[in-house]
This record gives sequence, C-alpha cells and structure tokens, in this order.
Amino acid sequence: MKNYLMRPTLRQLEYIVTVARLGRFGLAAETLNVSQPSLSAQIAEAERELGARLFERSRASVQPTATGTEVIRRAQNILREVEDLRAAVSGGVPFGGRLRLGVLPSIGPYLLPRVVTAIHRAQPDLRVIVREESTQHLEQGLTAGRLDLIISTPEDHPNTRQTRLFNEKLWVAVARDDPLSQATGPVRAESLSGRIFLTLDRHHRLSRIVYALASDCGGIVSDEYEGTSLDSIRLMAASGAGIAIMPELYAMQHKDRKTEVAIRPLAIAAANRNISLLQRASDSDPTGLDLISGALLSEVKSLGLS
Repeated sequence: MKNYLMRPTLRQLEYIVTVARLGRFGLAAETLNVSQPSLSAQIAEAERELGARLFERSRASVQPTATGTEVIRRAQNILREVEDLRAAVSGGVPFGGRLRLGVLPSIGPYLLPRVVTAIHRAQPDLRVIVREESTQHLEQGLTAGRLDLIISTPEDHPNTRQTRLFNEKLWVAVARDDPLSQATGPVRAESLSGRIFLTLDRHHRLSRIVYALASDCGGIVSDEYEGTSLDSIRLMAASGAGIAIMPELYAMQHKDRKTEVAIRPLAIAAANRNISLLQRASDSDPTGLDLISGALLSEVKSLGLS
C-alpha cells in the first residue's frame, strides 16, 4: 500500500533547523529531548526523501551544504507558517499560546517582571518563555525562528521590523574609596582619562559602546577581565579593578542603596543606547503584537525612561 505520509515531516524539518542552529548533533538531540541516533536517523531519512545531502559532518561541527542552506531557509518559513496556523485556531490566544521572547540580560530582570504579569493578566492562556541572551545570540535566535520577538539594540538587527521602546543612559560605578565616589553630579569625559573600564564580553553591544567610550575619554578597556553579568563587573569595580559602565535600568536598582560601589550618571553624549522590540521583517504582524508592545511601553513610562 502506498505511503501518503508527507516527507519530510514537520518533525524532521524541526530537527533540520535545530541542527543548523546549534551546529552539533549531540547538542541538538539534547535540546530536542531525543537520542542522538534517533536524530541522525531522522535527518538521514529526510535527506533520502529530498535526494540531497543537507549537512557536511565532521568531528568538530556540522555545516549546511549549499542545498542544505536553502532547505533550512524554507523549513524555517514552513515552521513559522505552522505556528501561525496554530495561533489562528487556538481560540484567539496570540502566538499559538506560546511567546518565545528573547531579551538582553542587562534589560530582562529590570524591565520584564511587571510586563509579564500584565501580559498574563490580559491573556491568561498565553505562556511567555523568556530567554536572556547576548546580542549576537538574540540575532541568531530571531533569524532561525527560535525566538518570536526580541528586546535588543536595533542597530544590531538590521533586517527587522522595530518598535522603539526607550533610550537608556549609561552610568558609572566605582569603589567607595575612588575619588569619583566623592561627588554626586554627572561624570564628564575628562574625569575618565587614563582610567580602566570594565565591561561584558564582546558578544554584547554594551561592550562595543564601552570600547567607544573609553577611546573618546582616553581610557583603557581591561584586557584582564570580561564580565559575564552586570553584577560581576559591579563587584570587580568594588574591588578597585576599574570603573564599571552600567545601563540606566540596572543603575536605578542600585543607586540609592548603601552598597560597595558609588553610582553616578555619565554626562557624555555617546553614553546611551537605544532599546527596541524587534521581529523578523518577513513576518506579518502576529496577533498579540500590540499587547506585547503596549505592556512594554506602559512599563517604560512608569519607570520614567525616555
């Protein structure tokens, strides 16, 4: 009897996209919660059905072939269409009942808690899954369809549709025995000349902003330490290892506390960053986008951000 089951299946397309995104069969199998032999068998079966090799495998990594790159692109589109179809029949729950939201770790904990509460209040059946990732990984996640929306710096995601949220000023954190801690007003560029700047690793836009600031002010970015979080670079500043550059949202959480650092605003033209809500340019506006952007903008206003 002839087998009319569609090949490749949607599950196989999901496997193909996940392997392409992660670059390793083992990591993809772990992410998909399947065994590696099962994943490899499904990919091999899809290759037989399509009559083409999709990946070049090596001990170090997995790379798409030229044909595989085109298949991956089309598979991503198909999977997004299926998500839209699920949303259309899910009783009005946007994003098919599950919003995968990516956000910079320097933004998420300080902006999202009340936003997620507001979204849940308006749409109790919508599950919001938040992923905190670096700028580079947010771009990869949005492009691959792993994330539905991201909150990030718009200049790092050129092929997107953007809803501007706010412009965030930058602050400086210094040890309590640092001369900069003795004043309370804004810190000017000349006060930072010759100083060592501390920042996150280079996968983050904030790092690139700090490098530019250090160059403009005659400072030096530390080559001995790259922080993995804002808390870690704040603690390094407290030890006297340098000065930490902090986004406004983070600084607002600490500026009035009697902590191990003094936190002051920067009076430098380039000491700021824009933050936007971003979606793929190829996507039509999903049901619920206004709900998400509205909740974010309401919280931005309540926090007094510009």
